[in-house]
This record gives sequence, structure tokens and C-alpha cells, in this order.
Amino acid sequence: MAVDSTDGTLFPPDSGAGPELIQLLTPEGERVEHPDYAVDLSDDEYLALYRDLVLVRRFDAEATALQRQGELGLWASLLGQEAAQIGSGRALRSNDYVFPTYREHGVAWCRGVDPLNLLGMFRGVNNGGWDPRENNFHLYTIVIGAQSLHGVGYAMGVQRDGTDGAVVTYFGDGASSQGDVNEAFTFAAVFNAPVVFFCQNNQWAISEPTERQMKVPLYRRAAGFGFPGVRVDGNDVLACLAVTRAALDRARRGEGPMLIEAFTYRMGAHTTSDDPTRYRLSAELEEWKLKDPIERLKAFLHKQGIGDAAFFADLEAESEELGKRVRNGVRTMPDPDPASIMFANVYAEPHPLVERERAEFEAYHASFVDAGEDGH
Repeated sequence: MAVDSTDGTLFPPDSGAGPELIQLLTPEGERVEHPDYAVDLSDDEYLALYRDLVLVRRFDAEATALQRQGELGLWASLLGQEAAQIGSGRALRSNDYVFPTYREHGVAWCRGVDPLNLLGMFRGVNNGGWDPRENNFHLYTIVIGAQSLHGVGYAMGVQRDGTDGAVVTYFGDGASSQGDVNEAFTFAAVFNAPVVFFCQNNQWAISEPTERQMKVPLYRRAAGFGFPGVRVDGNDVLACLAVTRAALDRARRGEGPMLIEAFTYRMGAHTTSDDPTRYRLSAELEEWKLKDPIERLKAFLHKQGIGDAAFFADLEAESEELGKRVRNGVRTMPDPDPASIMFANVYAEPHPLVERERAEFEAYHASFVDAGEDGH
């Protein structure tokens, strides 16, 4: 059975021994116990987690297909990382706040953000598509690691307001080497901010493997800043739920930040513009397929006799309906006014330079209409 790795006894990533990590559900679907982290769920709650995993993967697959068909400009798939996102996302309370990267589609699902709002940004018809205040889920951040500073700043505000909310900021293993993330660690530690740093270590920062990014296991970096770090099995939805819930409760008690390293794997490309076959071996992918988060939970459900044939049939039908809604919704999105999407909301109040640039842009576009009407 895997053990807690907070004492620093973790094997280094290049030892060949494999990492020890917090785990509650083995890849074979066997339930195991951990002395510090636990979940006590009803059958309905287990089924709800499985539903989340299946529907988020279906949505992600549809988005990838739509990009390949030219309907989206780009897509960053979460394939393989569903458990890390659903587990941590379902640990949140309604008054907690999330600062995501551009891949947290599963967390967005947990926060009630409509998948079509996510796709509108990747189609280029909006600049975000949702109001962060409605779901306590910030807009996607494209600049690598920048959201970690935003999250710490928000957490410091929560702290000063005296509320019992907490913040989770997500980033990847590659982003952990960015200055912004390390600055966020410093501020969070010094001010004892109620923030959880959730790092999805999917083994590859685009084409750069983990062993070329760091000399120590990622979670150990937290100790140098003065707060604890743990490594959890990122393909185990139950462990991700338990560890994130505990970290959030710790933050609410005023005990400060914590780093969670979800040890998982990016099954697909970094984005749809990437070709992972150029830098990683197929044998590695096949090895991680045996740890698939959905199959793991499904095996557990079958072993426990949770969920009947009707549940799985209904879920399959729901998955098909979601796929149709996503496809139809994307293809029927109206094109935006180019001037509005580029120039609106740049400043809180009208700005002379922006207004002049907007007028020039509109005149330029109008010239094409005039030329067409004149037959040129």
C-alpha cells in the first residue's frame, strides 16, 4: 500500500523504483486505507464521481474532434487527468475560489461552467465566456503560472475579509519552474494565505520530461518556502478528493498554504498543435493506460456492486446527448463583431488611443465591404 510522502522518504523520480504517493484506490480498483486521508462516500456519491469522469472525458473528446475539423482554433486536452480535476473540484465549497490554467475543464465542470462557454474562447468568439463571480471560477489564464499570483492575492483578500473561504490555484509541472509560481509560494507562506497550490504533474512540460525540470520530487519544493507538500495519485479520484478537502480545511483553519502534487499523465498532446510521438515512447503511454482513472473507478464500482445496468445505460445516453449539444452548439455560435472583441473592455473607461485604433480598424474593414459592392 502506498504511504504518505510528507516525510521526504519518496524515491527520486529517476531511481526506477517508482514514486510513493497517497492512494485510496489502486489501479485494479481495490480500496485501500491511508492513516491521514480518508473519504466516506455513499453509493450515490461514488456514482456521481464516475458520471463526472465519463462526461468530462466525452466533452474533451468532442472538443478535440471539433478542432481537427477546423471548428476550434486550438484545444488543450485533459485526457488522463480527469481524476485529478474532478477529485479536487468536488472538494471545493461554493464560497471557495478557483484560479485555473487553460486545461481545467473538469474543474470548470464541477463549478457549473457550461462547456460551451469554454469552447467559445477556443473558437475565438469571446474573451472568456463566463462571469467568474457567478461560479467563483476565474477566467482561463494562458500566461504560464500567472494565475498562481492572482490566486495568492485573492486568498490574502479572503483572509483580510475574515471569511471562511479558501482558494485553489492550478498549474502544471513545467509552470512550477516559472518565477511567478515561486513568487506566489513566497507570498503565500509569508502571509499565511488560505490557498492550496494544486500541481498536475503530467510528466511532460510540452516536450520536456520531469527529470529535466527538477532534481527533487516536485512536492518537496514546498518545504523550502515554509509550508507542507504532498504527492497524491493523480489518477485516483478518491485520493484527490480526500487530500484536497483536507488541504482546504487546513487553509480555512488559518494554517496557511499547502502544495498538492497530483502525479498523473497527459495521455494526449499538450495541445492540438503538438505531436507527442516526436518526444515520447508509445510504451510509456501503454503503461499509463493501465492506470486509467475512469477504468479504475469502474472496476471498484463493479467489485462493490454499485450501479446497475440501467445506470450505465443512462450514462451512455447522457454522454451521447452531451456530445451532440457540444457539436451543435459550437457550429452554431455566431461570429462576433471583430472590433468589439478586440477593443471592448480593454480599459474600464474610454481611452483616446484605443478609440482611435478602433475607428481605424473599423474603417479598414469597411473598405473591404465598399470594394466588394463596387465589384473590385
